[in-house]
Order: sequence, then structure tokens, then C-alpha cells
Amino acid sequence: MGSQWRALLLVLCALEVILPSRADEHDHTYIEKEEVVLWMNTVGPYHNRQETYKYFSLPFCVGSKKTISHYHETLGEALQGVELEFSGLDIKFKEEVMQATYCEIDLDKAKREAFVYAIRNHYWYQMYIDDLPIWGIVGEADENGEDYYLWTYKKLEIGFNGNRIVDVNLTSEGKVKLVPNTRIAMSYSVKWKKSDVKFEDRFDKYLDPSFFQHRIHWFSIFNSFMMVIFLVGLVSMILMRTLRKDYARYSKEEEMDDMDRDLGDEYGWKQVHGDVFRPSSHPLIFSSLIGSGCQIFSVSLIVIIVAMIEDLYTERGSMLSTAIFVYAATSPVNGYFGGSLYARQGGRRWIKQMFIGAFLIPAMVCGTAFFINFIAIYYHASRAIPFGTMVAVCCICFFVILPLNLVGTILGRNLSGQPNFPCRVNAVPRPIPEKKWFMEPAVIVCLGGILPFGSIFIEMYFIFTSFWAYKIYYVYGFMMLVLVILCIVTVCVTIVCTYFLLNAEDYRWQWTSFLSAASTAVYVYMYSFYYYFFKTKMYGLFQTSFYFGYMAVFSTALGIMCGAVGYMGTSAFVRKIYTNVKID
Repeated sequence: MGSQWRALLLVLCALEVILPSRADEHDHTYIEKEEVVLWMNTVGPYHNRQETYKYFSLPFCVGSKKTISHYHETLGEALQGVELEFSGLDIKFKEEVMQATYCEIDLDKAKREAFVYAIRNHYWYQMYIDDLPIWGIVGEADENGEDYYLWTYKKLEIGFNGNRIVDVNLTSEGKVKLVPNTRIAMSYSVKWKKSDVKFEDRFDKYLDPSFFQHRIHWFSIFNSFMMVIFLVGLVSMILMRTLRKDYARYSKEEEMDDMDRDLGDEYGWKQVHGDVFRPSSHPLIFSSLIGSGCQIFSVSLIVIIVAMIEDLYTERGSMLSTAIFVYAATSPVNGYFGGSLYARQGGRRWIKQMFIGAFLIPAMVCGTAFFINFIAIYYHASRAIPFGTMVAVCCICFFVILPLNLVGTILGRNLSGQPNFPCRVNAVPRPIPEKKWFMEPAVIVCLGGILPFGSIFIEMYFIFTSFWAYKIYYVYGFMMLVLVILCIVTVCVTIVCTYFLLNAEDYRWQWTSFLSAASTAVYVYMYSFYYYFFKTKMYGLFQTSFYFGYMAVFSTALGIMCGAVGYMGTSAFVRKIYTNVKID
């Protein structure tokens, strides 16, 4: 059997040596007069970036060239609605083409109405040459809005450096009035020019440094950083001084006899030492949320680092594909933290907890996508996810995420699943005394997200603009700084909230710390409403449902991540203060 495999390997190596290797758009190198493919992607209204349709859903005609190699799309491209179709134009590397007609449109009444609707709604289309995007507008109307004109001449200017394409420009000319029952000739030309642009820098022209590296962006980062320093200093000073007084008071109480201690004024967080490590209510859901939040944090950190090292924006769908791969690979993180927390809280249905933790985020994302998919299918939009892609995502969930989550859960239960609390838990819960209204957990939860949101809302504007408008986000160093600032501010705020809660002798700190940090998501979602109505010109059922559906997913994921970060920091703080105080 081994000899057969060696023989097959030798044959494959021999074929690789014998057969001539082709240069193409996959390795981005070309030889003289080699075919260069012009892909037609999508067409759609300018103000609705996600509402896209196949290019040939409009009655454009196709070029005469038919033979072309098959195109394989990635998972990220399929989910993002990339619909590459061959234009039929005959373009060869370094071979110029004078203006030539490649097809004609028989413009009947139905085709004219389709073009008029597209022009009235400011439709424009996207094309690709060697993975470089090109945009063009379908047509334009006159000032009175009575006559409509179609751009019929695609004037392509392609820059090359050696054997690589480094620049593409499109000029739309040949304005022709749309008159029913006429023939419209579609033409193109190709001009090649030598360019000094390096291949590695060919996407720089699509970036917008004046927008992303504006002084406001720098100022917002500096402002958030100063807020972190101030907040950390304030929290440290208040807690250290207050805790020192608490420790001094408690040590003084230890020296009293029992009679004096009974007559003394006992209050503060020490009084709930027998209940502070009591399992949270609904521990199964709580531990699943914490595990999912830790996984989202891991995914965010790794994807940002990868994006800082590699220019992911140069490949279609690469950011989404990377995020899906990293999410699947970090499933053990979810199982470890969720499973170990559930075990420490005395949970017995660990298999159910593992399933909920594994499918919590995928079910939320897929459920939203499934709902929006119905609308996309109704609109015949390119964003409609194909059935094969759905099956692929389900296979990833069941055959990658679930087994890895199981591994993490088993490791978490065995390595850190034992309840090693510094204080014993009383058999009977202590009654929670009445307190002022602003110390109630509901009020703390509502106010807890204000400062974390304040540290990130400027960055939210840049992220929203890059996703919902036509900007390419590339300043991932800023995003990393904002993520670090968000985590520090969240931990500081939840520690202060938890200290005040425990000082009021309320030991329900687990859910309070999680929800007070997670309430950041509510403010982000509220900000998305402001962004939609005042910063965009989106319209229509499809774009509106797409926007608010996926903004709800984004906000919820951000809230779960912030909640997990806040809980983990608060848990370390609570464990620390109760370890350092002497308990009878």
C-alpha cells in the first residue's frame, strides 16, 4: 500500500514538472498577451450598500467571448453576496484595444423601464480586474427628470508594473438617450500604461487617510486614553483608601469581645461573606454567556492582530472568512470558561450547558441571517445566501465548533472546576436589607454602560462608516487601542458598581456585574438609530431590515463580550478582597 502511494506521488510530481504552469489572477502574474478577466460583480442603489443584485439582472448584454476557466468563490464571498460573472470582453495583458462594440441591446419597453428605475435610484455597478475593484454608474437623468441616458462606453485604463497589474481606472462615456424600440451599442476600449506603483501598494488608492487619520480620530483615542488613566487612578485611590479603612475596621472588630461586637454597628461587604460566593441564579445560562463572551473577546483580539499583520482588505471576503475560521478554532475557550464556571457553581447538567454555550452565538447570527435571507430572496438580491453555503456553515457548527467546545468543557471541568472559594457559603441565604433607589441592581445596570460607551462611540462612527458606506477600514491599530481601553474602562466601572452593591449588603453581584457591563450594547444600538437617520440615506425594507438586524447582532455580541470581561475582572476583585479579610 505504501509503495502505491509513493508511485502516485511521483506521477503527480512528474505531471507538475511536465505540464506548463499558467499565470493568472490567482497568483497575480501574467505573461504577454495572456487573458485578463473582467468580472462583473453586482449592481444596486448607491445609498443602500448591502442591497445588491446580479449585474446581468439589469438588461445589459454580454460580450462575445464565452470560454473561460471556472471561478471558485470562498465562504466569505458567498456570505457577502459576491456574484462574479464573466463580462465576455476580450482583454489581453499589454494588448491595447481601440474603441470596439462588444454587444448591442434591443431596447424594448420593459428593458427601458428597468434601466429608468435603476437610473432614478442611482444604481451603480462593481467590476473586478485582477481582484482590483472598479465602480461605474449605470446612467443619469436630465435636470427635469424626464429623459434618461445610459453610459454605453467603458474606457479602461490599466497600469502595470513588470508582469503584474497595479492600477485600474474606468471612465464612463457615450451617453445615449433611452428610447424604446431602438438598438444601443455597448463598447469598450483598453489602454495599458506603465506604472511605478508597487504591487504591495496597489490598494493604497482605495484607502482614505484623510478620513480615518483625521485629527478627530486621534483626539478621540487620546481622550479615551486620558479617561482610562483618570478612571484607573480614581478607582485605585478610592478603593485602596476605602478598603484600607474597611480592613482596619474589621481587624478592630476582631479584637472586641462577643458582647461589644453584638452591640457594635456592623455593616459593609464583610457581612455577606457567607453569601457572596453563592451560585448565581440561572447558572446554566450565566455560564454559557460568560463562555461565549470570552470566546468573542478571543476572536476580536486574534482577528485584529491578524488584520494588523496582513492586509485582509485586499482579498474579497477574507475578513469574514478569517473571523469564521478563528471563531471555530477558539471554541475550546468557550467550553473551558463556561464549563469550569458551571462546575464551580455546582451545575450538574454540563452537557446541556455545553450545547447552549456552543450554539448561543451561531444560533443568534444564523437566526438573524435566516430572517433577512427571506427578504433577500423576495428581492432577488445577491445577498441571498445559497443553500450550499448554509449547509457549509451548519457543518462547521456541528463538526468543528461542537467537538472543540466539548474538549474545552472537559478541560475546564477537570482543571478549574473545583469550587475553591475563600469563604464558606451559608446554607440559608441572608436576607437583603433595604437600600436607597440608586443602589438597586437595576439602576446600576442602566448606568454601568455609559462610560464604556463613551470610550468607544467615536470609533463606532468610523467602523459603521466603513461597513455601511464605501470606506475600507484599515486602521486596526486604532481598533486594538480602543479594545484595550474598552476592557479597562469596563472592568473599572463594574468593580466600583460591585463594591457599592456589596457594601449595601447585596450579594447578587454576578448578574449585576455582567449586565452593567453588557448594557454598553444598549447604548451602541441606540447610537445605531442616530447613525441610520442622520448619517445615511438608506431606504427600503431590505436595507432597513439588514441594517437593524445585523446591528442588533453586533450590539448583542459586543454586550456579551463586555459582560464577560466585566464579570471576570469583578470576580478577581471579589475573590481578592475576601481572601485578605479574616473570617470566623
